[in-house]
Amino acid sequence: MTHPAGPPAAPAVCVRHPDRPTGLSCTRCGRPACPECLREAAVGYQCVDCVAEGRRSVRTGTTVAGARPARGRPRVTAALIGLNLLVFAGCIVQARSIMGVTGSELFYRFALVPGFVAEGEWWRVVTSGFLHFGLVHIALNMLALWMLGVQLEPVLGRWRFLAIYLISLVGASAACMLFYPAGGVVAGASGAVFGLLGAFLVVLIRMRLPVSVILPTILINIVISVVVPGISLIAHLGGALAGAAATAAVVYTPRSGRTALQAALLGGLGGLVVVLSVLGAARFF
Repeated sequence: MTHPAGPPAAPAVCVRHPDRPTGLSCTRCGRPACPECLREAAVGYQCVDCVAEGRRSVRTGTTVAGARPARGRPRVTAALIGLNLLVFAGCIVQARSIMGVTGSELFYRFALVPGFVAEGEWWRVVTSGFLHFGLVHIALNMLALWMLGVQLEPVLGRWRFLAIYLISLVGASAACMLFYPAGGVVAGASGAVFGLLGAFLVVLIRMRLPVSVILPTILINIVISVVVPGISLIAHLGGALAGAAATAAVVYTPRSGRTALQAALLGGLGGLVVVLSVLGAARFF
């Protein structure tokens, strides 16, 4: 039998599997593809190569701080809480009492005492932020850290969030070094937590969201710091100012060269709070 139009055309084969004849094709590039190599798209089906190319060409969204939206739990926040709890557990073991942790060797060696810092024990400026006077103290601070961390860490990004936390912590210590007597004893994560409160306020302003979300909380905590004896208002204000300044340096930087500029600004602010601590220590000479 003859065919006026010539012999029948050979069936199309999958471009990725030449041994597989197919009558299907990609709606994007038009190449033949077997069912295994096709993926459902908004219109029709696309081959795996076009799907991969499409994913590469899609820009990943970033937050106001330039961070990629994080998935899963806030790891830095969880790590900071874990470290605080670990140190508190060590104090309990040493003091052999959950109510008398200030009698532990850890607390004695690492709490912030301006006079000891002036004598060369500079680690206290940082380590004091991971010590607490008691169970209620650490419980309230860790609860506040978690509530703020789950909101801020995804927006700021992990390394920016950690940098702002540490700058806030040292900023709180610097304020104590400038205004506390030589024998004053300061400890707790509340200075860094106040820094996160300041950070939250700045982020809301940058995103043009109502500050009423956080402003009452800040005001209430300031009132508590004034009214309740034994709470360091100076440390709280120092931490809040440092945290707000560090966050402003992160969220208001231009997009061009943002990461490098953010690192430089945060490094500069970190150096500034250290210099303020040194100036505070100089009062005792």
